[in-house]
Amino acid sequence: MTTNGGKAISVEQLIGSADSYIAGGVVSLNRKVDPAITFVRALGSKLYNLAGTEYVDYHAAFSPHLLGHNHPQVNAAVIDAMARNESLMGAGTTPWEVTLAKLLCEAVNSLQRVQITNTGSEATAHAIRLARAYTGRDDIILMLGGYNGWHNDVCRTVMPTVDQVGSRVSPGEYPVLPLSAGIPKDALAHLHIVNFNDAASVEYVMRAHPIACVLVEPVLQNIGMVLPQPGYLARLRELCDQYEAVLVFDEVKTGFRTALGGYQSVCGVTPDLSVFGKAVANGYPMGVIGGCERIMGLFHDADPTRKTLIAGTYNAHPVSCAAAIATLELLRDHGEDIYGQLDGLTARLTAGVTDIFSQRGIPAITPRNGSAYCTYFCDHAPVDWHDILAHHDFDLDRRYRRALIERGIYQFPLPCKQGSVSAAHSDEDIDRTLEVTAGVVAEL
Repeated sequence: MTTNGGKAISVEQLIGSADSYIAGGVVSLNRKVDPAITFVRALGSKLYNLAGTEYVDYHAAFSPHLLGHNHPQVNAAVIDAMARNESLMGAGTTPWEVTLAKLLCEAVNSLQRVQITNTGSEATAHAIRLARAYTGRDDIILMLGGYNGWHNDVCRTVMPTVDQVGSRVSPGEYPVLPLSAGIPKDALAHLHIVNFNDAASVEYVMRAHPIACVLVEPVLQNIGMVLPQPGYLARLRELCDQYEAVLVFDEVKTGFRTALGGYQSVCGVTPDLSVFGKAVANGYPMGVIGGCERIMGLFHDADPTRKTLIAGTYNAHPVSCAAAIATLELLRDHGEDIYGQLDGLTARLTAGVTDIFSQRGIPAITPRNGSAYCTYFCDHAPVDWHDILAHHDFDLDRRYRRALIERGIYQFPLPCKQGSVSAAHSDEDIDRTLEVTAGVVAEL
């Protein structure tokens, strides 16, 4: 129970009220889960529900909270911006957008120019539009098991069944299954779906179709944690150069959580365009698109037939910019300590979880990318969605997550969803998590 305008309210009453006024009962249907917990407060590594129950949070709102919930320095920057009466000006360039753009370009080597959006979905939409304008082509290649936003050009089913997509084919491509009603069939006609880590299929499609861009998460983190095989991303770079397509890295999840320079600074592959979101503003709404000047320059090309529209009333809102500037400055000035702490905590967590399952004789593996991880119930780290479908125990995964939640450890209660450690997590949090995990596994 808590108070709402002075009145006590229960979870059941709140959900009932939501169903009465919100289509679907929650403002992003990806958040609709069972058990239906209503969180009302968050601080550091902890979440608190209506009744005041504390949970150690490894969901991080689908991963933005790299520094932890309500980080004091980030919040202070936002409060300062409001105290200075910074507002949505809607005319001309503002000092905060220039400061943010400079920090972004200095952090990520491939960013010669950037633009600011409100979400990662907006950023990927702009990336595709730029690639099409630059190449004069319409078709794009996407990855099975990838998620790049909600708009028509990328809105395909993330976790299809084998019955829906068919068995593995290589080289080859898979049916385009829309994730939503209301998408025109001619939009889907320009999409080509191949498996992650399958460069041969990328080349197969490029030979057959005029490809504007290859849009890829350098690590698939919407179906858990599928890492690129050695040489895979470098091969995509070669193929895009060979077939004159644009290579776009979707770093909405990997960007700034993996490293200040993004995953591209770890793998050593330079994309033409990159998109960011999530951790860039530590939970405040922010998306970024950036890349080489020759393509980004299309946003202000003098030729009206090449000029590519970017607009948005709320782009570079001062509150989000203040949060992003504070976050990036923290990562720039204290990155060695922050990323070192994150790496150490996550390594201890994943090693401990692996050991607990091993002692019980349950096949499990927990691959990670920096502070992001996922436990799969199989004997190897999956390389693509077909691998997960064939070998992962989805029912065990679901029961495992539910049992953790019941004991105060919050992981998103759907199989194959990424876990995230924040800089606010402590050794005590990890100890508590491993202790709870041991108890849960003993009862599975």
